[in-house]
Amino acid sequence: MAKLQLPCDEGTIRNLKVGDFLELSGRVITGRDSAHHWLVHEFQKEVAPFLENSVIYLCGPVVKKHEDGHYSFVAAGPTTSAREEPFQADVIGKYGLRGVIGKGGMGPKTIEGLKKYGAVYLHAVGGTAQVLAEAVKDVEQVFQLKEFGVPEALWVIRVENFPVVVTMDSHGNSLHAEVEKASKAKLEQLLGLSA
Repeated sequence: MAKLQLPCDEGTIRNLKVGDFLELSGRVITGRDSAHHWLVHEFQKEVAPFLENSVIYLCGPVVKKHEDGHYSFVAAGPTTSAREEPFQADVIGKYGLRGVIGKGGMGPKTIEGLKKYGAVYLHAVGGTAQVLAEAVKDVEQVFQLKEFGVPEALWVIRVENFPVVVTMDSHGNSLHAEVEKASKAKLEQLLGLSA
């Protein structure tokens, strides 16, 4: 499994291909629906340095606040990504993101954004929220906690050996689209046989 240190440059991302297994280390920022609306509506200069050349993790974490005020992640499973499809390419371009972590893949607008800006979609395994939280070594900062609440806030985290697989690359390839096409063909074949 290849290692990817964040932040990283466009050239490193352009070398990645669908099917590559990676372990991410470095800074990541979480963000779901509220975060994407907020990021697209107006350029958020205080968050921009954390997004540039890094990845956004579509995750609604379970977070524990300790007596000293420090936070830690208890669960950090990926969120279904399709609902960010209207915004994702714009967020990638506006903030210089190099990737998106989620589950289930994204659509054609995001594929075009990945190609244009040099980014990838990284699939994290659903149902492993507690295991993935173990890769979150530190919570550095949080944005919009009061406004959005814990699951929707933008958590700046440091991860070590966070496991993902590239399922959409910067060359227009999508494992999700391939699976959908193959599944549709198989379904049509089965329906044809039963007719």
